[in-house]
Amino acid sequence: MVVKPFDFSHYYVYAEIVELLQEMAIAYPNLVQLQIIGESYAGENIWIAILTQQKTGHYLEKPGYWVDANTHAGEVTGSAVALYLFHKLLTQYGIDPQITRLLDQHTVYILPRLAIDGAEKYLTTPYRLRSSIRPYPYPEEQDGLHREDINGDGLILQMRIQDDCGAWKISEKDPRVMIRRELDEFDGTYYTLFPEGRIVNYDGYEFKIAPSLEGMDFNRNYPYLWNPEGQQAGAGDFPFSEPETRAEAEFWQQHRNINGFISYHTYSAVILRPYSTHADEHYPVEDLEIYKLLGDKGEAMTGYKCISTYHDFRYHPKEITTGVMDDFGYDHYGWFGFTIELWDAPTQAGIKKEDYIRWYAWHPLEDDLLLMKWNDEQLGGTGFIPWQPFEHPQLGRVEIGGWDEKAVWQNAPAQYLPEICEKQASFAIAHALMSPRLAIAQMKITPQGSDIYHLVIQIENQGYLPTYTSKKTLERKAVRAIEVMLSLPEDVTLISGQREQNIEHLEGRSNKAFSSFISSGSGIDYRRHLEWVIKGPAKSELGITIYSERAGTIRTQICLENQE
Repeated sequence: MVVKPFDFSHYYVYAEIVELLQEMAIAYPNLVQLQIIGESYAGENIWIAILTQQKTGHYLEKPGYWVDANTHAGEVTGSAVALYLFHKLLTQYGIDPQITRLLDQHTVYILPRLAIDGAEKYLTTPYRLRSSIRPYPYPEEQDGLHREDINGDGLILQMRIQDDCGAWKISEKDPRVMIRRELDEFDGTYYTLFPEGRIVNYDGYEFKIAPSLEGMDFNRNYPYLWNPEGQQAGAGDFPFSEPETRAEAEFWQQHRNINGFISYHTYSAVILRPYSTHADEHYPVEDLEIYKLLGDKGEAMTGYKCISTYHDFRYHPKEITTGVMDDFGYDHYGWFGFTIELWDAPTQAGIKKEDYIRWYAWHPLEDDLLLMKWNDEQLGGTGFIPWQPFEHPQLGRVEIGGWDEKAVWQNAPAQYLPEICEKQASFAIAHALMSPRLAIAQMKITPQGSDIYHLVIQIENQGYLPTYTSKKTLERKAVRAIEVMLSLPEDVTLISGQREQNIEHLEGRSNKAFSSFISSGSGIDYRRHLEWVIKGPAKSELGITIYSERAGTIRTQICLENQE
């Protein structure tokens, strides 16, 4: 079967995602399995792709890595990156050494779109919404201005209304740009800005901007420090109240081999690490050090700076965001993972933002002019719709125009997708390969005479992370000890050693990250040997299984003979 190149020309609707997943599963049956893990609010199947070389072992018996995207309906750039990663891993297996190693030795779980219903509405109508199409927190529209394509051009833009009390005026340097009125400025032409829309129960005098009918936010619906709607907008009725997030939770609980994750969002061109709720001092020291090293790797590979959400990405300096996925993934399971905010129009236009959030409230006129220059030169002027007069059925004369936010701000224009996808996929592959991985270092069988044999097996962790992933994992008791099981035929007896035993976890290379090359280090803490004395006829076959939830399972058969 001929596999088509990845299509960067547009963002996929749901049917196209399913088609791509199924076509690739047919083309690469040994590398990918598809699972439906639940249904969306509207009854659509939630698909997950499980990628591994099945000939080298079952996917649950290898170290796992999680990728998801499109938690928020409008952040479809995330789906593009996740689908590109899916496509790249399959088409480059056997060609790219890192990808081949990854799928031979690891498992990658990819959920390309969580907000299935919301993204479909986003991509096929002018509307924007946060996550789900479920009416929330109210079953009906509230009074006030609701976003709507009033002039029928297929876009929902901005309205400007001339108003003596208005806070905005037209820039003299570019009439498309609206700038703030000076604090002590009077006697000019001023405007008030609103979203394009209609007003529910307008009395002809005043109105407010109405809350969205679809106010659910999946990324406030996870259990870690979850708060109800009155304290955290979009939180849902209770943690995992939504079928989409609950499907994730049930999958995670049943797939215990995950060590790390990336959740793709938009926008700001930045890599976010937990916590949203706590300062860095809340971390186990060792975990913070590893997080920073992983973040440095991400920054080098993607060009995106890695920052703390709590310290550097708050929507309000005195408020925190609760109930988010990455906090839950780290604090509950001890996974090392990131939320990556893909794409950023100001960055692409050459603007250097000192504050990722504050910039949107306050920035100099020069930044707006740079954006317009970028729009004109790189987008052919299509990103900004010129202001046009319109007779609003409720407000009278208005002007409608402004940035096409969906196509330019919230998501990358198609021409920028190849570079974004390639850089992000490379980092995801590198991050997944940092997982722990059990292997046999050496094995010896020494005959002692009289059908007695001394068996020694030394195992090792070939991965960067320890077999327990993180100190937080140990703190939460979220992973079992390594389990070793010896299987003997009926005519073979065990003289010493244990048929079944638990052994301590093995370190990886991560605990050497800050040690000096001239120091004594931590010894051989990444290997451990086990011994048995066995009596049985020569050529008898023994079986040994070494199981680690996070670092994989080893199964080997041993023949009773001298293997020195």
